[in-house]
Amino acid sequence: MRSGTIKSAIAMLAAGAAMFSMTQVRAEEITVAYFLEWPMPFEYAKQKGTYEEELGVDINWVSFESGVKMSAAMASGDVNLSVSQGVPPFVVATSAGQDLQILDVAVSYADNDNCVVRSEHEIDKTNAEELAGKKVAVPLGTAAHYGFLKQMDHFGVDVASMDVVDMDPPDGAAAIAQGSVDVFCGWGGSLRRALEHGNTLLTGAEKTELGILVFDVTSGPAGWVAENGDLVAKFLKVTADANAMWADEANHAEMLPLIAKDAGMDETATAETMATFTFPTVEEQLSDKWLGGNAQTFMKGVADVFVEAGSIDGALDTYENAVNTGPLQAASGM
Repeated sequence: MRSGTIKSAIAMLAAGAAMFSMTQVRAEEITVAYFLEWPMPFEYAKQKGTYEEELGVDINWVSFESGVKMSAAMASGDVNLSVSQGVPPFVVATSAGQDLQILDVAVSYADNDNCVVRSEHEIDKTNAEELAGKKVAVPLGTAAHYGFLKQMDHFGVDVASMDVVDMDPPDGAAAIAQGSVDVFCGWGGSLRRALEHGNTLLTGAEKTELGILVFDVTSGPAGWVAENGDLVAKFLKVTADANAMWADEANHAEMLPLIAKDAGMDETATAETMATFTFPTVEEQLSDKWLGGNAQTFMKGVADVFVEAGSIDGALDTYENAVNTGPLQAASGM
């Protein structure tokens, strides 16, 4: 498996982290990273201008293609917060020494991040060993990468026997459509497009049973968060309120058009995608199941898998310091 790309990215992240040095945010504006074609309730509040109204600052929203690129942008100081960053890219960055913190659980989505095998190969979970030697498009250091490694381990497929190519999901979806790769791994709209040309090996429920949790977080540089705790708490409060609003189906008709517009999707695709998402409440996020302990343990497991695969050089002894529940606890009292 090619690991040079991910290790180069790690080196860049580490260098960026050294340069960041707790840069003060401009009081009149912050920059927040997010994904297109990844519809979430916060986008309703984003479209309504609620974040700016509650935080009292202008927000520069910037879309990214992967969580790895979000980490790099936070390392350089170009981004203050990242919404829905995957846990694996977060783990890759923190393992390399970047001082990032998880601030909330943005979304859980076992059915919306997966690998797809081109139909012509007629490979499913009953004959997955035939994947040996196949060409795979996967964004390295992401949740999709972690899920790919865990699935191949489950099926006993030696990843070293495969041709693994680092591709962002949109590029991977185009590649599997063209037949230039045999397997696609990714999420969101790219996953839906890839499924037009193939099939998954495992369902979301089957992956969860194997311990392949798939969730994203809101993250930020520890220094910036420490200096702007109140601002972060207000940001998380707006997000939590939007999630609570979406939890009541009576609000879907009002929220869906704005979420779809912001995600760059039609309303049908948006509804279908969000039906596979779960947005934990603040109380749930602060429980042992998530940020109260399990997330830290899970991150250590992700890091150890990446070390074993040769994708990163080493893991931290613990990821407890990579979670900061202070702003979320403050948000719960607002």
